Amino acid sequence: MPEATLIYNLFPPLVGPIPRWEKHLERIAALGFTWIYLNPIHTPGLSGSLYAVKDYFGINPLFYPESGKKPEAALRHFLKEAERRGLRVMLDLVINHTAIDSPLTQEHPEWYAKDEQGNIKNPGAIDPADATKVTIWGDLAELEYWPPPDPEGLLHYWDQVLSHYLKLGVLGFRADAAYKIPGDFWDRLITEARGLEPRVQFFAETLGCRLEECGQLASSGFDFLYNSSKWWDFQADWCLEQYNRFRHLAPSISFPETHDTDRLAAEAHGAVEVARQRYLFAAFFSTGLMIPMGYEFGFQKHLHVVRTRPEDWETPTYDLSSYIKGVNRMKKGCPVLLEEGPMARVNPQGEPVVLLLKSREKGRGRVLAVINATREEQTAAVANLPELLGKPKRAWQDLTPDMVPLKLQTLKKFPLAPARMRIFYNPEAPPLPEGEGK
Repeated sequence: MPEATLIYNLFPPLVGPIPRWEKHLERIAALGFTWIYLNPIHTPGLSGSLYAVKDYFGINPLFYPESGKKPEAALRHFLKEAERRGLRVMLDLVINHTAIDSPLTQEHPEWYAKDEQGNIKNPGAIDPADATKVTIWGDLAELEYWPPPDPEGLLHYWDQVLSHYLKLGVLGFRADAAYKIPGDFWDRLITEARGLEPRVQFFAETLGCRLEECGQLASSGFDFLYNSSKWWDFQADWCLEQYNRFRHLAPSISFPETHDTDRLAAEAHGAVEVARQRYLFAAFFSTGLMIPMGYEFGFQKHLHVVRTRPEDWETPTYDLSSYIKGVNRMKKGCPVLLEEGPMARVNPQGEPVVLLLKSREKGRGRVLAVINATREEQTAAVANLPELLGKPKRAWQDLTPDMVPLKLQTLKKFPLAPARMRIFYNPEAPPLPEGEGK
């Protein structure tokens, strides 16, 4: 059975200097996570944004040890302490742009995209809801990749960056806006990294990209993509369609919130049942899952890439630690939930209780998710469990964490509390028929 990819995003500015990060390791490991994801820790440009990197080999002064210890030595120690607790660490890899005041703009201006006047271009984004609204990031300088004017020089530079952090003990990289860089460039870069450290894994942040943009990464060697299930209302077709189209490219990672989104606790006005549902749903939906620091405590302040500081640590709205530990344990023990197998809705669209059926691609095992998509109590009807979960009935299991198991062998309907979700499992069921969930 493959190892679970359960990611805890330790947001560095919320914690402070590197030695303070170590105080959270025991807690993160006890929750059952297997990875720690760090947002950019490099020296930033004048804007101070984590994602406006000025020096890829330097450490952000915000994270310098208060003792005066060299930051690189502190980082190496943190990585060793994480590994000692069974936690691998991935680092954000931002290589589609640099800070506008990066020395690279002077040393290698040929690496950068230019505007009509020949000046280095600032990247921007168009609001998908209103094409007249365009955001330009003046603190950033866009690198040119289509095609890169100096592919060998640029590749060699990023090889050096990856090599530096691999030697320190980093074992993963989350590629920010990976789809903005050609797949063949990624292929060469990832191949070089694996030549140095065969265990290294690469995670492609692909949120908001089109199918063709994601598709060009298919042969680039990424181990995971990120998916958009956080925004699903449990009814519209797009989420399952996207899942079943993208799952053949690479397994994916779900999340109930990220550092880029508003906090779920703020959106749900502190409703703990919504936080519970969305974490369990992320565990069910895709191979990997991720939460940012503070999700377990119902933190409500947005994680800001410029302004967040340790003083923004909040008084918990609630504490989901025990529940998250139970969900992570459930996921680790269920092979269906550790791969990107076919998945389908198996009751009519629009009903308040949503039934999602998922199986392994080839091995045996099926999981049925029963989801109350409303904030009111509903009755879940599952009279066709033998058809959905397959026989024999004696193998059926209610895996739902923190709940008294239901007797599935005689179950036809049951009450489902607001925003509640249950997970039923048959380890002996065959894969979904060919064409179902495609």
